[in-house]
Amino acid sequence: MIVSLLVFVVILVLSIPSALVFVPLAVITGNVGPLYAAACFIVRAGYFVAGIRVRVEGRERVPTGRACIFMANHVSNLDPPGLISHIPGRTAAFSKRAVFKIPVFGYCMKLGEFIPVDRKGTSASAQQSVTAAGRVLAKGLHITTFPEGTRSPDGRMLPFKKGPFYLAMETGAPCIPVSIYGTETLMARGSFGIKPGTAHFVFHDPIDPAGFATREELMQAVRASIASGLPEWMRP
Repeated sequence: MIVSLLVFVVILVLSIPSALVFVPLAVITGNVGPLYAAACFIVRAGYFVAGIRVRVEGRERVPTGRACIFMANHVSNLDPPGLISHIPGRTAAFSKRAVFKIPVFGYCMKLGEFIPVDRKGTSASAQQSVTAAGRVLAKGLHITTFPEGTRSPDGRMLPFKKGPFYLAMETGAPCIPVSIYGTETLMARGSFGIKPGTAHFVFHDPIDPAGFATREELMQAVRASIASGLPEWMRP
């Protein structure tokens, strides 16, 4: 818990001046880039203080000049900040609606065009989230999503939700499967404790939705790609 407390203090110390400078700048200029870059720096600083080494593979496979949908497995609360801070370019992401109610942080997410979702929402609310994500992609920004919809309790892949694949089929944006492992032991589900170690993020070849007749076929292809980069015990 000492490491977790230290990480929290470092993030707080870096976040306050960053928010005071970059949030007003984003509001005045309409340019969220500096705020986004500062947030990524803070995440990396937090990882460093926690003693977490990051190993990134395959990032050169991400196509340049195209908005993509990054799809990853989810085993720890460390996954979203770790992945987002290592994606080339700027990405928005789906996030629980409750997170947007956090003072300052939630407002920053709105500025970054992150998309609120209701875990137990209706099909209509899910479609609204997909539509909002489509608008973000049309602006040239990436979308990051964790198709399982929640963290795995034991590290093994869970069934995928269909929403991200509706989005991919509707927009034609390339899907970039990402395999994440190592974080499941660094910050386990249900724990606030952070341990030093190595977090692995493996980017796979893009998958073109146009090559699939149905979203189910696309989903299986993405799932197989993610699984191929995981340790055998984590594969479904």
